Parts: sequence; structure tokens; C-alpha cells
Amino acid sequence: MVTEVLTPAELSKVDPVFGQLSFDNHEQIVFCNDKDTGLKAIIGIHNTVLGPALGGTRMWKYNNEWEALNDVLRLSRGMTYKSAVTGLNLGGGKAVIIGDSKIDKTPEMITKFGQYVNSLSGKYITAEDVGTTTADMDLIRDVTSFVTGVSESRGGSGNPSPVTAYGVFMGMKAAAKYKFGSDNLEGKKVLVQGAGHVGETLVSHLAKEGADVYIFDIHEDKTQAVAQKYGAKVFTGDVYSADVDIYAPCALGATINDETIHTLKAKVIAGAANNQLAVEQIHGVLLQEKGIAYAPDFLINAGGIINVYAEIVGYDKAEALRRTENIYNTTLEIFALADQNKITTHQAAMAIAERRIAERKLQNSSK
Repeated sequence: MVTEVLTPAELSKVDPVFGQLSFDNHEQIVFCNDKDTGLKAIIGIHNTVLGPALGGTRMWKYNNEWEALNDVLRLSRGMTYKSAVTGLNLGGGKAVIIGDSKIDKTPEMITKFGQYVNSLSGKYITAEDVGTTTADMDLIRDVTSFVTGVSESRGGSGNPSPVTAYGVFMGMKAAAKYKFGSDNLEGKKVLVQGAGHVGETLVSHLAKEGADVYIFDIHEDKTQAVAQKYGAKVFTGDVYSADVDIYAPCALGATINDETIHTLKAKVIAGAANNQLAVEQIHGVLLQEKGIAYAPDFLINAGGIINVYAEIVGYDKAEALRRTENIYNTTLEIFALADQNKITTHQAAMAIAERRIAERKLQNSSK
């Protein structure tokens, strides 16, 4: 009898979902495949204790399916805590579509994805994210009601990016208040990494406040356009070792990692990107040891979900902005809690979120 010996790479794929490091007792993972439209998507539902799982759909050209799975697991988990820490009655979910949104995306593919969302009967509610648009959400609305961020002409709130950026701006001001003693950003050197919808709107807020704004984006034409529009400077060189007061990651996640963390010179990190810490337990502590004030990403980038949640309960723009502005107060509370308990700001934010989930779970079990 011959015993098959698996290589380390093969062993890592024995348990494709439950064995993933990013798997955190997710309730459900849905793999969507449609040959006719070329759709390959994964929907991650992390937790629905507080309510239905709401989170955007990201379309990205992943290097492989394992990378896509890891991304959706991390993102959906983050959505759980984002909603919990901001007081929303929502759970955490996210979806990824594998492909280049500029080349591979078609109306038929998006419509088919909407049908998969509809098949979950409201357990997951989608919205736009990187690589998807308000127009895509309108297509999904044609086949399901379980979608937010649709155009205003269809009763929605449109693109949530401006509200996301406003929340990041408020969180950044709170972090500056904690670190520098004032939330006035005038004259502060701020490096915004990513000139997409959220990054551009954040730059506009910073420019109005008189900050000294630098922009970096992998798309040079976009960087130049945003810089000219708002009187900002194009940054060239190593982003992470830049001599700035505030670093605002507004592109993809995991930019705070083993390679970058030791070169960081910024005194504050506050940006819109999800999952900025490559390994939360390690890099959160290292930031604390370096004396860098880190505003937890899943808190300060919650403006978008606050805005689309308002569509579910009856859209009121003024109320959505008020709740988003409150990110400032919550951020200050988290810095205070972290100092009081000698823990990282990420741990402090997670503690608040987990307590709220545990309390609701107890209430639900006693009914």
C-alpha cells in the first residue's frame, strides 16, 4: 500500500475554506459560477447576529482564487465589526468578482451576480465597492431588492464614496486631536495613497482645511488630475518612509506589513482602505510601540455603510451625515479606551464591537 505524501503547498489547500487563516467562524461562503457570462464570484457572510450582512461587491483581477477567497473572508469579517462599532443593526458580508472590471465586466455578468444575491433571500445585501459602480447596482436592482447604493433616480443615495471620505476626514481630525493636541489640519503634511473616488474627496476636504497634501496613485494620469484640481502635490518615492505627519492609505489593504512598518515616519495613520494591518495582532502592537496613532480603518471608513444603511431604514441624508460625523467622537473614545487599558486602538475598537454583538446574541437566545 502506497501512502500519498502531500507537499506543504498541497497541505495548505486541504481545507479550502475552514482552513484559511482569514476564516473566523464565518456563517456562510457562497461560490458563484456561471459559464455563459463568465461570472466567478464569492460571497462571504461572516456574522448576522445584529442583522442582515451588508457589504459591497469588489471586482478585482486576483492572481488566483485563493487570493480572492482570502480577500472576501477578511473583508466580510471587517464589515461585521464596522457595523457593530458604529451602532448599525447590520451584520458583516462582502462579495468579490474575479476579473478585470475594465475588460471583463458585462451587464449580463452583473445581472447574473444579482440573481445569486437574490437567491440568499436577504441574508446578504450588496453595494458598490472597488471595480463596481452605481450603474452596476442599478442593474442588480432589476433582479433583486437586496442591494443598496442605487442611483437617486431609483430611490437610492447614489455613490457612497463622498460620505465614506467625510467619515475618514472626521476620524483623521480626531486622531490629530489625540496626537497633536488640535484637530486643525492646517499646515499638516498629509500623504493620501490612492486617488480614487474616496481618496479624491478626502483630498478636497484636506485642501479646504489648508493641509499640505501629497498624493500617490499607481495611475499617474489620475494622480496628476487630482493634484491639479485641488492644488496638491504629486508624491514620488517610497510612500512608507515619507516624512509626513499623517499617512492616509486609501487604496488596497495590508500596506502596514513586515516590510513597511519599520520605515514609517508618519505620526498618524488614518485612511479609507480596508484591512490596513496585514496581521492585526502583530502590526497593531508595532504601531503602538512606535508611538504612531492608528485610527482603526473599519471605524473611520464606515461612512459609506452608514449612508447605504439609511436606504434600508428610509433615506435621510442629514441623518446619515450626522451619524458619519459622530465617527470623530467614537475615534476619540477608542484612543482613550486603548490608553486606559494599555491595548492597541484596533483591539479597543474590536472590544466595543464584540461586546455589542455578544449582548445582542444573549438577547436573541433569551427570546
